[in-house]
Amino acid sequence: MNLIVDIGNTGIKLAVFNEKNKLIYFTTVERSCIFDKLDHIIHDLKPAYALISCVGEPVNPLDEYLNKKNIRFFHLSYKLKLPFKIAYKTPVTIGADRLGLVAGALLYKQNAYQLIIDAGTCVTYDFVNKDNIYMGGAISPGLQLRYKALNNYTANLPLLSMPENQVPLIGTDTKTSIQSGVIQGLVNEIEGFIVKYNLKYAPLTVYLTGGDEKLLDSYIKNKIFVNSKFLLLEGMNHILNLNK
Repeated sequence: MNLIVDIGNTGIKLAVFNEKNKLIYFTTVERSCIFDKLDHIIHDLKPAYALISCVGEPVNPLDEYLNKKNIRFFHLSYKLKLPFKIAYKTPVTIGADRLGLVAGALLYKQNAYQLIIDAGTCVTYDFVNKDNIYMGGAISPGLQLRYKALNNYTANLPLLSMPENQVPLIGTDTKTSIQSGVIQGLVNEIEGFIVKYNLKYAPLTVYLTGGDEKLLDSYIKNKIFVNSKFLLLEGMNHILNLNK
């Protein structure tokens, strides 16, 4: 059994994959509850290996805890054995989650142009060429960061959250104008990236994942995505298997 620990900017995801690489357990936890939840997972499922991805504040003392449980663990970084080569000029600065996402995409398709879009706290764009070489991509603010920026850096704009219903193209008051600007702006950004990549690298396989995937997918007209809610976790499990 493999234990996957994904420590993000806004939450922690825990997953367990069995010997056939099937996801058999998944949950999200608060930092204050992580060790209690891990106690139950380890008792019930008995994972022998673990891979940790951390792009947020580290959880201490996680390493010591796993050592005491006799679980062999790795921290996801470019130094591990990966199913792809890296052409990024500063590999030490690549976010662990981006490495996991690329590995996850390669489980679905290899030797093809691939663009992985992860819509979370930040929106990351990661590009893999036909030789399975990770070239790099782009990073931009996610939806929540855009809402917060408008509120923090202006005197009169309110802090809004995700809308429950579709937002109009044309805002008719301050609230709907912000909603339109934030959501339609990010949708146009994503569609623009896809168009530009397609012009230069075709045929292109595009993946859309992350916490805001479902909301954004409902706005994007060109449905050319491979949607995988667990793309990062699947990729991390793949990397863990290569390093055990």
